[in-house]
Amino acid sequence: MLERLRAIYRNRFVRFAFVTLLYLFVVIWTGHYLWLIGLLVVFDHYITRKVHWFFWRKKGVKKQKAWVEWFDAILFAVVVASLIRLLLFEAFVIPSGSMEKTLLVGDYIFVSKASYGPKMPNTPLAFPFAHHTLPLTDHTSSFVSSVQWPYDRRPGLGNIKRNDVVVFHFPEGDTVVVGYQDRSYYQLARDMGRERLKQEFELLVRPVDRRENYIKRCVAIPGDKLEVRAGQVYVNGEAQPHFPDVQYNYEVQTNGTPINSRTLDKFGIYEEDRLYNSLTNLYLMPLTQKVRDTLQHFPNVVSIEQFNDTDYELMGRYIFPHDGRMWTEDNFGPITIPAKGVTVALNRESLPLYRRIIEVYEHNTLEVRTGETVTEADTVYQKPDIYVINGVETTTYTFQMDYYFMMGDNRHHSLDSRFWGFVPEDHVVGKAVLVWFSTEKGRTVPFNIRWRRLFTRIK
Repeated sequence: MLERLRAIYRNRFVRFAFVTLLYLFVVIWTGHYLWLIGLLVVFDHYITRKVHWFFWRKKGVKKQKAWVEWFDAILFAVVVASLIRLLLFEAFVIPSGSMEKTLLVGDYIFVSKASYGPKMPNTPLAFPFAHHTLPLTDHTSSFVSSVQWPYDRRPGLGNIKRNDVVVFHFPEGDTVVVGYQDRSYYQLARDMGRERLKQEFELLVRPVDRRENYIKRCVAIPGDKLEVRAGQVYVNGEAQPHFPDVQYNYEVQTNGTPINSRTLDKFGIYEEDRLYNSLTNLYLMPLTQKVRDTLQHFPNVVSIEQFNDTDYELMGRYIFPHDGRMWTEDNFGPITIPAKGVTVALNRESLPLYRRIIEVYEHNTLEVRTGETVTEADTVYQKPDIYVINGVETTTYTFQMDYYFMMGDNRHHSLDSRFWGFVPEDHVVGKAVLVWFSTEKGRTVPFNIRWRRLFTRIK
């Protein structure tokens, strides 16, 4: 039986048919129909054999040189891995604690590209398998930005749902300050001033698909009305479902006896995340509901209260949309998530929410002409501002894409949509589905491997 199958496989017409079907599937799914010309190469390689396409191999020689076989193996691996990475799934590692305890620093995860549909590259000319920086360099770009393709997402298995864990390109990552690449350029500009950044630092510009990858939970989808009250997320008036591994900062009051550090380490409350005031015997540290309930029964714990940030004046400069609203990370909104095809009125209240969408994400020109101050019958008032989009005066704007609101499960230690706003659909990479490996910092192999997390599904 095996011999018959081998004989069938060795038949060049059978191999031609198999490769052709696979090639057609990839071309149709990706939508790059120009690549159909490659069928001529496939036909000649398997049927007519007029051109020696693999010119580095000697004709009629079964046993090739070792370097040739190695080159063939590497070439095949690169092509297959590139297709899998583009169309099916990609591996990522969790670098920060913004999703604790759902995802831990050192988790290696698989992200499904097929879940929401694979996004075709915006920047096709790039060094293989390098995201935005060449290997062994600090900030040398791994891509050529002069060639840019428009946004194109191929059909997938579904759409983003509320509470999915999603990987996406950092929306404010279009400009990067060298030396501060882990911080938002726009927040640095608010803190230091744009002119100072231009004069004192090197700035990098990155296209959409070469921006830093972030991972958060999608708490609201297009058209949803979102509000955060005392840390509780409400979507369309309903409280977000409870997730066991979501954690908040809590104020833990003790009777004067500190909590054993080893106990806190055991609960995964890292030393750098916990603050302790020995004068007031008060801790401030992130806890899940389960750990909170456990600590509540400790004999030296007097009370545990969830931290609620109400410092509106301080947080106003950091919280989206950065226009002085009385919002904090724990008290935010209400706000409606933009949806494709929906039209909104433009005014002084709405423009700060949508200005970046209009100008940056959807590539329009926007001019705002401040309304005149008028005096009539001893009454002074200001006329409405005039908005000019792409040279045309208007009072409304219609969104061209869907947008999402993302938040980290480590609610008080996450820079997310509360700080930089909406995530456009063309920034979405895929759905986080599996932790396939996990290591703990500060320990040696094999003691640093978190065996219980291997091949666990991300919820």
